[in-house]
Amino acid sequence: MESLIKRITVNADICHGKPTIRNMRYPVEMIMELLSSGMTWKEIMKDFPAIVEDDIRACLLYATKLSRVKTIHKVFA
Repeated sequence: MESLIKRITVNADICHGKPTIRNMRYPVEMIMELLSSGMTWKEIMKDFPAIVEDDIRACLLYATKLSRVKTIHKVFA
């Protein structure tokens, strides 16, 4: 999984520093929006030929890592 996550890059000169796929102008955010809209992996790869399956897997892994919650603190009023 470590090799997958390396496909996600952050470069201040590309897409305003948003996480992208392999320093290309394909933000992780865009891929996640396409997937959540119902597009299939094949449709995404057809529309964006530079993207391969491992790139989509890397986006999913990156989103998973971001969504992990270590601790929830309850606030009492």
